[in-house]
Amino acid sequence: MSQTPVRIYHNRRCSKSRAACQLVAQSGLPAEIIDYLETPPSRDELRVLLRQLGMPAADLVRRGEAVFRQLYAGRALGEEEWLDALVAHPILIERPIVVRGDRAIVGRPPEKVLELLQAE
Repeated sequence: MSQTPVRIYHNRRCSKSRAACQLVAQSGLPAEIIDYLETPPSRDELRVLLRQLGMPAADLVRRGEAVFRQLYAGRALGEEEWLDALVAHPILIERPIVVRGDRAIVGRPPEKVLELLQAE
């Protein structure tokens, strides 16, 4: 198996995110863990992540968050406006995001991470 490193955009308070980190650790692959609330991805990094995920920004938004309900619920936003929202409020970014090589997945449920770890 290739030793392509894994990057995890992680929120330590999220059980799904912790479970994804545990699966990566068990794989033995080198991993970079980024607490995305402390070190949020830039707009350009988000664009790359979305391309790797194969999804529009709107699909990466956590709609259950209070900030979503207060500021964005019921609004029809375009791609750039959603990027603005994700940069301004990183808590809205779905988690965990696991990246390996040029592919990424949202690790919900955490077992989806195994698909990425077993690829290559």
